[in-house]
Amino acid sequence: MSSRIARGLRLGIGLTAAVLPGASCGPAPAPPTDLLARLFADSLTVVDLTHAVSVDAPYWPGPERSPFVHDTLRAHPDGAPAMAAYAVPEHFGTHFDAPVHGGMGLASVDRVPVAELFGPAVVIDVTAAVAEDPDYAVSAADIEAWEAEHGRVPDGAIVLARTGWSAKWSDGAAYYARDTEGRLHFPGFGEGAARFLIDERSIAGIGIDTGSVDPGDANGFPVHGIVNGSGRYHLENLADLSRVPESGADLIVAPIKIRGGSGGQVRVFAIVPDPS
Repeated sequence: MSSRIARGLRLGIGLTAAVLPGASCGPAPAPPTDLLARLFADSLTVVDLTHAVSVDAPYWPGPERSPFVHDTLRAHPDGAPAMAAYAVPEHFGTHFDAPVHGGMGLASVDRVPVAELFGPAVVIDVTAAVAEDPDYAVSAADIEAWEAEHGRVPDGAIVLARTGWSAKWSDGAAYYARDTEGRLHFPGFGEGAARFLIDERSIAGIGIDTGSVDPGDANGFPVHGIVNGSGRYHLENLADLSRVPESGADLIVAPIKIRGGSGGQVRVFAIVPDPS
């Protein structure tokens, strides 16, 4: 966990204690207007890297209609739901792949250690390469180039591939780019990059702004087998990463806690220092 997040959590504990009954004989402080801003008060920006879950979200080709169902159980007079029920596959929208997704006997989403859900963000920018080749796979050389500029990938890092593909999110056909022979076309991580991160570095997980950490034209899901199979997690379908710097930010990863789940929807926040 980074020093900034640790400092924020300590401050959060202090704020909680300050408002507990009997914690102080003085007058209770005014409630914070923005608790997250209070926790991270040293010139930081919070960037939401999560797409909203909806029937309009792209989904893995196959079903004729969205697998997401949202039914209103009780409505306000204006028709907006006061209560609703929903059903959704675990691996839909911005979601978390737990290790068990790629290997038998590994951790389910509810058993991933909390300490691994906070960490420094390493952003590998391959937008230029993807503009030339939509099937581009992040390579070990891309990671080494990042290290040449920013230093060694820190322990506990969450390594994100910034491809620019999230700009296609509103167009499911373009997002998965299925050709006439049924092959998908979108960028991902290459096997060499995955092996490098698992064998040579000590990361918590990887993430990407496309439908899978494996490229669309991959033969099977080799990166899933390498990364999930080594006990690390994936973040897929991340929203626009353009506001997250290549280094210096931290991530908060908050997956839905499904007992025994192979994954689930996740809210991902980047804590970005303001440039100064």
